[in-house]
Amino acid sequence: MANPRLKDKYQSEIVPALKDKFQYKSVMQVPRVEKICINKGIGAAVADKKLVDIGIEELTTITGQKAVATKSKKSISNFKLRDGMPIGARVTLRGDKMYEFMDRLMSIALPRVRDFRGISDKGFDGRGNYTLGVKEQIIFPEISIDKINKISGMDITFVTTADSDEESYELLKAFGMPFASK
Repeated sequence: MANPRLKDKYQSEIVPALKDKFQYKSVMQVPRVEKICINKGIGAAVADKKLVDIGIEELTTITGQKAVATKSKKSISNFKLRDGMPIGARVTLRGDKMYEFMDRLMSIALPRVRDFRGISDKGFDGRGNYTLGVKEQIIFPEISIDKINKISGMDITFVTTADSDEESYELLKAFGMPFASK
């Protein structure tokens, strides 16, 4: 099986470019994307348990990797929430699957967002990680609109080895992440 397109691009183009820009002494200092975590909170799952299964199925379809249910950590009586109830779904991608998902997200899914003008550069956490929220799961071509009974969003977090937001921003921009111009 051939390497994913973005993995080859990272090794051949991005590493030398970032090494020159930030004057790293070794190629091992150049930041890289470690993993992509996709999280989907399903608040209505308190009333309907099937919604979690649907959420897991959607995330599995989108990423090509089995998603798992997330359970509540404590009971909150106002929300009719009990400790240990399933209330969401998540999946963590690493390696080739991560690069494949990243490629599909940037080249196919994000351009399908309505009134898309680029993604915000405010999602950095100060430690070199970037999180972006997607409002509709139907931007992914793997999801059939006919089978959807409820439109829901998800959070996508890019965990990098970068030490600062600036390095992480340059890394993701080099991959082709469509940041909105300032």
